[in-house]
Formats: sequence, structure tokens, C-alpha cells
Amino acid sequence: MSMLRHLWRTARKRINESRCRGLPAGGRLHVGCGPVHLDGWINIDVRRYPAVDYILDVRDGIPFRDLKFIFAEHFLEHLPFWEAQRFLNDCRAALAADGVLRLSTPNLDWVHRTQYDRADVNDCFRLNQSFRGWGHQFLYNAQTLTAVLRRAGFERVDFVTYGESAHPELHGLERHERSADSPELPHVLVVEASGVTTSHVELPGAEEFLNALGAS
Repeated sequence: MSMLRHLWRTARKRINESRCRGLPAGGRLHVGCGPVHLDGWINIDVRRYPAVDYILDVRDGIPFRDLKFIFAEHFLEHLPFWEAQRFLNDCRAALAADGVLRLSTPNLDWVHRTQYDRADVNDCFRLNQSFRGWGHQFLYNAQTLTAVLRRAGFERVDFVTYGESAHPELHGLERHERSADSPELPHVLVVEASGVTTSHVELPGAEEFLNALGAS
């Protein structure tokens, strides 16, 4: 049975990828959509939800080209760091030269400030919950998120307000619940990355981190 399931999943993956590559340029891709269907977008997820247009695992690559927009809400933190960097590389490759990637992800600085303010036993569990709960794999601060996006080939990285954008197509997309925060310390980092660069960006500490996980 397991072999039949594997063969079926492999065939389904190839069929979906072939269909996706045949879609016209200029599309809008909603990654990790879950139960949220965005009209006018290509909604993809690794699981079968009623909202999903195509079942795809982006860890295997993004079979689209010349996209206008990619949107992923509270998705990046669920990937191990090395998979997240590959995902961002694939996003840059899938977008048109003037395309835009919009991401939202928990703000590590907000988590530390609010979940570890007393540094007692309860805070120890709260902080670890933020790192390990809900399937989280890696949390970012603004500097690290900027660095990994530029390393992936995005020239411009703009931090924007939840639900707001200069692009009408990206305005009002976020659905995730919000926590108390301030403009100076948002609980979620919302970023729009665009442009193309080939400049090499260093990530101090990344190699040591990956070595510690045996993932280098």
C-alpha cells in the first residue's frame, strides 16, 4: 500500500507541476494558503483543503515563472532555515524581474521582549513555545529577514504595515490573528521584497548554526 501511495503522490506531483508550468505569465501565487482562498490568486498548499487550487510542496521547488506577486502569510517560520533560504531563492526565480514577494512572519524581537520579560519559569516555557509551538522552526528579526532576502537575490526589502501596501493587489491580504504591539515593535514582520541583485550577502553565525544542527 505504501508503494502505491508513493507512486500516486509522485504522479500527482508531476501532473500538478506540468499544469502549473502551463499557466500564463503574470499570475499571483498564494503559498501555504490552508483554508484561505484568495480570489484571482493561484492558491497552493501541501495539504488538501477546499481552498486549494493545486496541491504542491514548495520544498520541491516552485513550478511557476514570470509571476507578478507571491504572498505567504505565517509560512516562512514553519520551514527549517536551510529550506527557507532555498524557498526564497525559488521565489526570486519564479517572479518576473519586477515581481514582488510579500511575506509575514513572527518578529523575534517582539517575542523576546514580551515572552521573556520576567525571565522566570513561566517565561521559559512561553519563550520555548514561541520557538517550538505551532510547527515553528526558525524565527527572524528584521535584520536577519532582510539579509536572507537579499541573499536570495532581492535587491529591495521594504517593511510595511499589516494589511497595507502600495500595490492594490497586496492590500488587505493578511488574515492571521493579531497581538498587541506598537509601530516601533510589531509582533509580525510584514515585508515586500522586489528587484534583482547578484550581490553576495554574508550571514554571520549561520554556518555555525547549521553545523550545530548537522544540516550544513
